[in-house]
Amino acid sequence: MTETVDESTSRFAAATAVTSVGEGTYRATLDEAFTIMGKPNGGYLLAIAARAATAHLGALGVEHPHCLAAAASYVRASAVGEAEVVVEVRRVGRTVTHVAARILQDGEVAVESLLSCGRLPDGHEAHHDAIVAPTMPDPEGCERTTLVGSPPQPGRSILDSVDLRLDPATTGYVRGELADDAEVRGWLRMADGSAFDPLSLLLAADTLPPATFPIGSSGWVPTIQLSVYVRRVPVAGWLLARQRAQLISGGLVDETCELWDETGRVVAQAVQLAMVRFSD
Repeated sequence: MTETVDESTSRFAAATAVTSVGEGTYRATLDEAFTIMGKPNGGYLLAIAARAATAHLGALGVEHPHCLAAAASYVRASAVGEAEVVVEVRRVGRTVTHVAARILQDGEVAVESLLSCGRLPDGHEAHHDAIVAPTMPDPEGCERTTLVGSPPQPGRSILDSVDLRLDPATTGYVRGELADDAEVRGWLRMADGSAFDPLSLLLAADTLPPATFPIGSSGWVPTIQLSVYVRRVPVAGWLLARQRAQLISGGLVDETCELWDETGRVVAQAVQLAMVRFSD
């Protein structure tokens, strides 16, 4: 189990903080501690949009504190530094409120997102669950990873903020070995000891390396669109994660990611479309 810290003092909470500067407009600072190859991580950007959306709903008196589903299109690359988040409520419902949120830098839209907000129920059991968790070593038997092709940069990478341990069975690409399956698996937790919550699950769903690495993709795999479903509040501790590529065609790949907490229950699911290339 992970020893948790006060969420309000966590690095993630500080890095996703938003400040209201007008009706539906919020200021945020994109933090280098949640970047990949120097660019803010897509799940991190989605979490900032969700933070602004739920903060705005709270200010309006709408008691829907959790982002249940979020979809983002990454219109252009964002950069570390100041950003603006513009929130628009589309419809307030009894169970779900729909919100649009745009992240802008230098007056141009970088991320366009739609979010469905509500309240996650406590202690519910699944009526049906066909998602089978993978069998893999405990975190102590997995490899602490750094970004392939990028020298370690303490304090300047998402992997300095998230402790990611990959299943050695899916990391042969690090040793120049190619696999038949486009899949990566691992455990993750916040490096500062803070617990994952419904908001940081949006980050966790986009933290694993691309599932195309084991089959030989070259370079990074930039996300075009990312959708995340948050299914329940996770218990404190490690998350088990699996990411798989389904179809690679025409320079594009779709990946699915599933997350389980230490009780063995699914806490989030994600799917994304990304660009990919191979050396041949």
